[in-house]
Amino acid sequence: MLELIQIYWAETLAVLSVVFGTVAATHAAMTKREVRSALGWVGVIILSPLVGAMIYAVAGINRIRRATLISRRALELDEIWRSLSLYGVSRETVVAQFGGRFGQMKLLGDTVCRHPLSSGNRISMLTTGEQTFDAMCEAIEAAQSSIILETYIFDRDAVGLRIADCLIAAHRRGVAVRVIVDAVGARYSVPSIIGYLEQAGVSVATFNGQVIMGLRLPYANLRTHRKIMVVDGTVGFVGGMNIRAAFVGTDAARDTHFRVTGPVVADILAVAAEDWHFETGEVLLGPEWRVQLKDAVPGAGTAIRAVVSGPDAHIETNHRLLLGAFSVAEHSIRIVSPYFLPDTTFIAALNTAARRGVQVDVIVPSQNNLAIVARAMMGQFDQILREGCRVHLSAGPFDHSKLMVIDRQWCFIGSSNLDARSLRLNFEIDLEVYDRGLAERIEDRIDQSLAQAEQLTLETLKARSLPDRMIDRLFWLGSPYL
Repeated sequence: MLELIQIYWAETLAVLSVVFGTVAATHAAMTKREVRSALGWVGVIILSPLVGAMIYAVAGINRIRRATLISRRALELDEIWRSLSLYGVSRETVVAQFGGRFGQMKLLGDTVCRHPLSSGNRISMLTTGEQTFDAMCEAIEAAQSSIILETYIFDRDAVGLRIADCLIAAHRRGVAVRVIVDAVGARYSVPSIIGYLEQAGVSVATFNGQVIMGLRLPYANLRTHRKIMVVDGTVGFVGGMNIRAAFVGTDAARDTHFRVTGPVVADILAVAAEDWHFETGEVLLGPEWRVQLKDAVPGAGTAIRAVVSGPDAHIETNHRLLLGAFSVAEHSIRIVSPYFLPDTTFIAALNTAARRGVQVDVIVPSQNNLAIVARAMMGQFDQILREGCRVHLSAGPFDHSKLMVIDRQWCFIGSSNLDARSLRLNFEIDLEVYDRGLAERIEDRIDQSLAQAEQLTLETLKARSLPDRMIDRLFWLGSPYL
């Protein structure tokens, strides 16, 4: 057989190319939800015989097939969930406080999201790395029963070691500690923080850890992009900030994180516990993982919903909720995102809002940490500028924040970027928040960025050199895969 293959190697290669190419192209055509995604993969497979099929097998197939294993954390906790139901927010309450349009948003959230809108919550905004990491360390040091932390990047630098040492100290005093770090994100620093935690006895898991040949693949699919920490079932942290030194010190990158208490912490804990179970098989049901509702009053506080998205049962949840939000906006839509490369449906919804007289502002960094993404964004901005949306390039250090405010009363905050990766391919967690006070604080944050931002115009785009514009559009063509 080997001799025959050696003699007829060209014919063998041709047969393998046809067989594997046919299988891969058929799989792409039958499983992809978007036409351009299916066409793109079929094109890669056909134009790159055998190699294209191999690339598709590695990067194009969604291997995440998981049920909601610990939805609302299991039947054993029925009593807790019955008490949590007291904090539910009715549509009538939302209508009375925010108007009928947002009553429709509440109904949409109930339909597309797995978690309810709950009252009795408190939320505070952390606007710097120093504030965020100080607050996280303070919570870890005060922990008495449990800590679960899930993040995309956890560097082994000064900040990472500080957080790790706090976790190790908590573990040594008897606190149940669980840490999930994405397999790709864990490789952003060498050596990884994983070994440091494991050597100290902390339970650590890497998410979706089958990374080819141990390589760091910054654009690999199906990553956990979530940034979660829950301590003692009482306080939670959610936002856009990874654990790394880049967010502290002079000229640090900017980001925004949030500290929450109240019933929504139970939903955030459920998400992290489900991801832990998915990777390890361990179900976190002991008394140390019980939710503690301290000072939470039903009907009071801030109405918040945990919005869970990912390439499993929750695919495009964030996308659907945002399209609904754009449709109810009457006055303003303000967006801060480091990576703005949404699909045509998303752009059409923004443009339609602008045509209805809604003031749409999109703020992105003038200096991006991913040059090819910055180029691709430049190749797409004309699609919204032509319809009356405004684009601003924020000055100063790179801003990694993901913030959205609609009509100065509805907020969408968390880990989701506005690109195909966050809206379709990665596991994300965001918060839908009905709170004029928080909206005002985020608006102030946006106003500070706008004060030093440059407004991008169609004339500015057209004034770019032809080679620059061609390169922008070339990278834009690859935006579904960036």
